[in-house]
Amino acid sequence: MRTGRTEDADDRQARERLCVATRLVQPVGTLLRLVVSPDGVLTPDLKRSLPGRGVWVTATRAAFTEAVRKKAFVRSLKHPAEVPADLADTIDRLLERAALDMLGLANKAGLVIPGYAKVMDAIESRRAAAVIQARDGAEDGLRKLAQAVRRAYLEKNAPSIVMNFDSAHLDLALGRSNVIHAALCAGPAATGFLDRVAALTFWRDGGLAPAQPQPSQEVPPHADDEPSTQDAGPSRDGVIGIFE
Repeated sequence: MRTGRTEDADDRQARERLCVATRLVQPVGTLLRLVVSPDGVLTPDLKRSLPGRGVWVTATRAAFTEAVRKKAFVRSLKHPAEVPADLADTIDRLLERAALDMLGLANKAGLVIPGYAKVMDAIESRRAAAVIQARDGAEDGLRKLAQAVRRAYLEKNAPSIVMNFDSAHLDLALGRSNVIHAALCAGPAATGFLDRVAALTFWRDGGLAPAQPQPSQEVPPHADDEPSTQDAGPSRDGVIGIFE
């Protein structure tokens, strides 16, 4: 029988949680869960699998920074916890690593086509689910890729252009050197990569916000920091798949 007290429930199973920065109840797909490690350190739980009472924040660096400034994590947890000074950078690295690892899996599945000429061919034959250009690639190359996408797809179901990673990152993920351009063909690993890119982009600048129901109204200042309007299996809406 449910007690009605969220402390008694496993918060990993909730569909909605309270963001400690904005004080809005939101779908967990837009939130980042953190827990306190056994040695008392606040730790990101990107896969929502770690035991313990979680605290949730909108999965953007700006919201996380605001929560730290307000000391909202410790207040919500109701007991002391160390918040490492470089925790935001750690989260950024974890999100970036998750995306690159999935790109590596997509490559092993034969879904990645590297090389400028081959990428252009994939665009023109409409086989590209996404186009990747290294962040340190030439602007002229990006312009030509974008023009080719517009010509081939006429803005209908056009592939996104991903520019979140330096060439060195792509080299490591794909196991080859001097990767500047790559095309990504459709497949589960490709979808997983793009989901994780969306999470990374959302974290860094709030871009690519997932399509979600509007957040609930702001809760009163003295409301409990752990409300959940629904309990169910982990949601896969929006960016939730990014963290899995």
